[in-house]
Amino acid sequence: MIGKGMSISHTKASMAYGWNQEKNAEVVFKQELIGNNPEEITQEFKMLQEQNYHCQKNTLSFVLSPTVEDGQRLKQKELEKICQKFMEQMKLEQRQAIAFVHRDKEHTHIHLYVNRIDYKGVAYNDSFIGKRSQQAAEKVAEQLQLTTVRQVQMEKEFLLNDVRQEIRRRHELTIKQFAPKNFSDYMKSMETNGVKVISSINKGGKLQGFRFEFNGYNLKGSEVHRSMTGGNIGQKLYGQSKVKSIAPVKILDKAVPVAPRLAMSIIKKITKKVIKHTIDAGLGI
Repeated sequence: MIGKGMSISHTKASMAYGWNQEKNAEVVFKQELIGNNPEEITQEFKMLQEQNYHCQKNTLSFVLSPTVEDGQRLKQKELEKICQKFMEQMKLEQRQAIAFVHRDKEHTHIHLYVNRIDYKGVAYNDSFIGKRSQQAAEKVAEQLQLTTVRQVQMEKEFLLNDVRQEIRRRHELTIKQFAPKNFSDYMKSMETNGVKVISSINKGGKLQGFRFEFNGYNLKGSEVHRSMTGGNIGQKLYGQSKVKSIAPVKILDKAVPVAPRLAMSIIKKITKKVIKHTIDAGLGI
């Protein structure tokens, strides 16, 4: 579950958004309030806010977003429990508050509004409220056995590692199976093996590298593996002979020149490899 928070001054407008019937909004939490519409709730907030003229952003606005899977199964009582626990974690007990759930999208989320001014006219300390909101949401998710942000990130990283390994495997298979001699052939061969290679074109209209699209992921070559940067791929493709220049790459029937920096990187890598091979051969290694 993700938690976001900030202090706002436009209480009535935000309350109206939260209570938007077009978004199938329904009240899931209400504390220290009796009003039945945004105007009445705003007036109740205002009665306390008038005790503190110095505080301009006098309403706290939070958005609590369970994961899609959690949101689909959570009922009103459970959403109310989330709000109660979150209020406790943020030390906002005994304050005017109201929360609405929006189910207009696949991702169910809660809009929670809390009066920043308490019954003594004291403003709640909103320092680092964004970070504290996220930490509170994490704790509530753990207490209620919901999916935490950390768990989602770990799952994404786990899946991403699998994707990286598979793209690299198909890259190596492409080099071995098709033995492409240039970037254009490599791109076609990779697509044959189920990976779309997307050219990264700089502002000068020159090729500076590649991205790889596979199974819903879009990664830079360096994000897949260090062997899949433009320079390292170029070394594999053009490294069978002495190269002084890299020919333009055919992309959508258009010849795109290779950026000088990338071309020089490839040539340097190939030259170093040739020199090492020559030295090794001379030493009989």
